[in-house]
Amino acid sequence: MHSDQTRQSSGDWRAFAVSISGTFISTLDSGIVNTALPTIGQGFAASVAEVQWIVAGYFLTISCVLPLFGRLGDMYGRRRIYPLGFLIFTAASMLCGAAPSLWTLIAARVGQGVGAAILMANSPAIIMAAFPGATRGRALGLVGMTVALGSLIGPGLGGMIIQGFGWRSVFYLNLPFGLFGVWLARRYLTSKERLRDETLDVLGAVLFAVGMVGLLMAVAHGHDWGWTSAPVIIGLSVAVVFLAGFGFWEGRCPHPMLDLSLFRVWPFFSGNVAAYIAFMSMFSNAILMPFYLHGPQGMEPMAMGFVLTSLPLTMGVVAPVSGYLSERVNYATLTSLGMACISGSLLWLALLPGDAPLWRVYFGQMTLGLGSGLFMSPNNNSVLSSAPQDKVGLVGGIQALVRNLGMISGIAVATSVFEGLQAAARAQGATPDAAFMTGYRAALTTGAALAASACLLSLYRRRLFREKPAQEHRVVRKEP
Repeated sequence: MHSDQTRQSSGDWRAFAVSISGTFISTLDSGIVNTALPTIGQGFAASVAEVQWIVAGYFLTISCVLPLFGRLGDMYGRRRIYPLGFLIFTAASMLCGAAPSLWTLIAARVGQGVGAAILMANSPAIIMAAFPGATRGRALGLVGMTVALGSLIGPGLGGMIIQGFGWRSVFYLNLPFGLFGVWLARRYLTSKERLRDETLDVLGAVLFAVGMVGLLMAVAHGHDWGWTSAPVIIGLSVAVVFLAGFGFWEGRCPHPMLDLSLFRVWPFFSGNVAAYIAFMSMFSNAILMPFYLHGPQGMEPMAMGFVLTSLPLTMGVVAPVSGYLSERVNYATLTSLGMACISGSLLWLALLPGDAPLWRVYFGQMTLGLGSGLFMSPNNNSVLSSAPQDKVGLVGGIQALVRNLGMISGIAVATSVFEGLQAAARAQGATPDAAFMTGYRAALTTGAALAASACLLSLYRRRLFREKPAQEHRVVRKEP
């Protein structure tokens, strides 16, 4: 009895270990696989356009099914659903390693995406259930540290494994981690009764998935295919029709996959909008900084790696501290400071000359990591805390979906601005380096402006939090 009371007040760190294992394996795998892409392309004699589907198919699958698997976790319980995510991810990893052709590998990566979506959607809900008290903020902060650690280790570990054992080994590496995750989940997650009066919204899931495929294909490839090209227009048209149909159906379905009333809760809505803008702004740096370091700075890959790892390293240090502070400080204060740091750092990086001293690049990357660490944990805490307990799986899926949409949109916007301004500078007679810097500065300045708008939104959230008690922001669950 005493141990149960202690666990309730301090949090269930065994359940935390289960959640963190799923977060770590999916984050680590992304970094390792990205490192293996050139080697895989050589092995299958495939073009860059073909190889990119190894990544695109994975993230497209995740984005399409995140809310569905979050809802399944709410309905059937995390102890049933979470081990299934590990099993699917592990089996698909084995198929990836044994793939005889590129398109077989891409199909197996779609299977990995299904497993990863189950883990991503339900991991926040496990944290919410395991930490009902004041320790939730520090737990979410440690999740942020784990994401940063996986991002930090992945590329370097992938390079060593590929060089020593070949690209197939990076997928086989997932097998012991996945099986261990299954054991952890079955051992430490508690059982939950199924919500027997509710049924799965299959039509809603199909409408959402088809709409998301159209949207993501159009947004991700708009700068390649042309924003007025037939494929992009068709993709956007499909997205509008099917997502509108999804919204219409969800408003009338007795047990909808997505409870639209959640978007009337201000902390939930504003927190997700701020997260979307934050990821858009940060990925202007993520997509263009490697080209700046390799081009104008003339750096070798290993030196580039040291510079780029300074961001997740700083984020990994700051995120637990920020999570701890979110238990004691207004969420919106921390998120506003974080977005201000992100905006300032992007502006700093945008103003760098091509031959900038290396300390200035490091300073910009570390400040960006500081802002990311300050923003993520408190913002996640505010969104998750605004939802009723029986919908935290769905909310976790929505958060992960918003993150993916922000990353894809940020890459699309940054690339479009960069290529447009670079082409205009070349047309006016600028040298290749000068044209690059013109596009680079414009793209990062756009990212800084986006981050500034998210900072203003967070400041507005802070005023509302000060004016209204926390319980007024929460969804009121109707009892049967």
